[in-house]
Amino acid sequence: MSSADLDAALADLDSVFRGFTSPTETGCGYCHAPEETAYLRTPDVPMPLDTVGYYLFEVSDHFDDHAAVMRRLLPQGARAMADGTLGVIGYGAHGLSQVDWRLWPAEQADAIEAFLHAWWQDALARPEPSYGIDHIFDTCATIARTVTPFLQGWGPGPVADAHLAHCADVWLHDLLSDASPFSWWYGDTVDVGVKDLRAWLCGPGAARLHAAGEYDLATRAELLGLPRDQRGDHPY
Repeated sequence: MSSADLDAALADLDSVFRGFTSPTETGCGYCHAPEETAYLRTPDVPMPLDTVGYYLFEVSDHFDDHAAVMRRLLPQGARAMADGTLGVIGYGAHGLSQVDWRLWPAEQADAIEAFLHAWWQDALARPEPSYGIDHIFDTCATIARTVTPFLQGWGPGPVADAHLAHCADVWLHDLLSDASPFSWWYGDTVDVGVKDLRAWLCGPGAARLHAAGEYDLATRAELLGLPRDQRGDHPY
């Protein structure tokens, strides 16, 4: 069962994006079946979930109006992300990361942002969320183009600390080599996102890992505060 905040965020998406279509959408004649593209021109008719998942992660230039397609997909797509029926996430760039949704009307942008935060908080509270916690973080951060609110909203507790340990272990493989742990985050915001993640993980994140008894991960995280050449000389 989802949290009350997540239920409210999904209901708001339903309300805000009800009736949206991409009215003249023809799609990609090579990749999209005509009956699938017809859904994008038709408001409020439920799509097959495999079509929703396919379109959410399709490259933007395969559509006539990618932003309109994302609006059409949002209510059902967000609900499938939240309840785990989408299939998988993290295998490609999410469509919302490829559109300037923050420039959309305020009620639309606010509804998307509220959903991302509510979905993240719901996942943090679950010992076994519908998708890997690192994939959920990756998806939220790449859509939002920032890590800051999701790190700041990472509350305490045994479940949240276990999720932190898992994510830190995943991220450190890349971060200790000065690489990005975000496979599908492109553009001029990713460098800031990686910098902010490094700063948080070697400071507040490492302190939390220590407090949770994750001493190995905490020590590795603290190494992120050193220049790369000094990491190699560290006694650890």
